Amino acid sequence: MGVDSKTSYQQPVDKLLTCGMNGWITPDKWPDYRKLGIGPEHIPDLIRMATDEELNEANEQNTEVWAPMHAWRALGQLRAVEAIEPLLGLFDRLENDDWVHDELPDVFAKIGPAALPALTEYVADLSHAVSSQISAITSIEKIGKRWPDVKSECLALLQERLERFEENVSEVHGFLVLAYVKLEAGDSPLFERAFDEGYVDPMVIEECRNAY
Repeated sequence: MGVDSKTSYQQPVDKLLTCGMNGWITPDKWPDYRKLGIGPEHIPDLIRMATDEELNEANEQNTEVWAPMHAWRALGQLRAVEAIEPLLGLFDRLENDDWVHDELPDVFAKIGPAALPALTEYVADLSHAVSSQISAITSIEKIGKRWPDVKSECLALLQERLERFEENVSEVHGFLVLAYVKLEAGDSPLFERAFDEGYVDPMVIEECRNAY
């Protein structure tokens, strides 16, 4: 049985309710939702769909459960600044949803540097779930990779949070280091101190070594 939200979305956004799952694919393979007639004028409805609690919690056998995923992908393609705060809220709301944590960093990367202020504020708030903090850190890293003009700004943001390593759980700090390394910043005395004093998860240390 489908969810009631199906009747509350107008064309062409309602087409996303029947797209279904298209697997774990890289952002460059995402469908071009503009070909469905979806444009900037549909951003409010896309935000509503991406954050629709009924859709996000639907039975996984229902096609409609995948509609929020298609909606946030479309928001990324449209570089919808209005979607930044609502989508950030999904990190904690859907803490155990792998799709949220795997795809939203790519969505923020597509939206671009406009997402950095909200992500910076989010990363600075240690009350968020560990998985949510890591996803926000990954988002900053991916923005730095996609938008070279703000790479130095992204590195500075990560550095600022790295300097608070005594407040970080080892997993979060490890991903901060990994994000810094992936942005090709090289090594840092901060890293050595964090490693030596046991602030970085050993599994992440190995991933950092493999990233060099």
